[in-house]
Amino acid sequence: MTTAVPMAEIWRGDFLESIHRGHAVICDASGDIVQAWGDPDAVILPRSSCKMVQALPLIESGAADAHGLTTEHLALACASHQGAAIHTDRVQRWLAALGLGESDLRCGPQHPDDRVAGNALIRAQESPCQYHNNCSGKHSGFLTLARQLKAGPEYVDPAHPVQLAVREAFESVTGQSSPGFGIDGCSAPNFATTVHGLSRAMAFFANATDSSARGRAARRLVSAMTTHPDLVAGEGRACTELMNAIGGRTAIKTGAEGVFTAILPEQGLGVAVKIEDGATRAAECAMVSILVKLGVLNPESPAALKRRNAPIPSRRKITVGYLRPAAEAF
Repeated sequence: MTTAVPMAEIWRGDFLESIHRGHAVICDASGDIVQAWGDPDAVILPRSSCKMVQALPLIESGAADAHGLTTEHLALACASHQGAAIHTDRVQRWLAALGLGESDLRCGPQHPDDRVAGNALIRAQESPCQYHNNCSGKHSGFLTLARQLKAGPEYVDPAHPVQLAVREAFESVTGQSSPGFGIDGCSAPNFATTVHGLSRAMAFFANATDSSARGRAARRLVSAMTTHPDLVAGEGRACTELMNAIGGRTAIKTGAEGVFTAILPEQGLGVAVKIEDGATRAAECAMVSILVKLGVLNPESPAALKRRNAPIPSRRKITVGYLRPAAEAF
């Protein structure tokens, strides 16, 4: 079996201080591998990088249209957001329109990553709630689907109709039977696949041109993500900054533990990255390097420079090292 390969490095002066190893796959419309690093058959948990897959049943079932969901709602269904007001206010209104509220969510409270929202809670001596959870948009989508299916409130149960629909969609677009699942930080099942399977799923989204319900759903989700990068992540985040830098032509999504995906409709390609040690900095560096390699991202753009060949400062703001892509990989 092929092992993980160096994908990102930390250099401090003339010394190679750290190496991040991982796997990556680029797939075409047929699901075949265009290029791979490491082991394409490595089994991984995609974490939040596959939220667009988890949102497919929301549209396919008719729930999105039945409840008047807009592109903003669909972007939030795919989001790992910052918990800023632009996110939480929309989630709150979404659930209110369903006659639901914060207590109907099953994602758990989370302190917002957005500095303004976080500081406001501290000043008010208030605790974060489930609206602030970075997955509250995905869970609002689950609740909307549950309403459409006339299913019960415990929508994160792996045996719930919502999760059965998600698993069917996941296995269909990855082209693989999932060997199982782990429970994500938001308490929902996260189905496992290979790096190749995850890349194949992204390629499905990139090439969804047919008139099937799944194809139409995939196109709508990609359009929502690229139309609203600020809702998919937030200020300062890689997904938002990279989608903006590419001008809305590519959908990009991060996941915990060093997973990153990209959907490239113009090239008809899907990309999946998994860093073995789970480092986000390495996953961002590898994804940026692949996007640069494919010619879709300007290597001199601020969003790229921030994550590829990025300077490491000392406490006195002196550049003492760099985060760089592994030369032998890219």
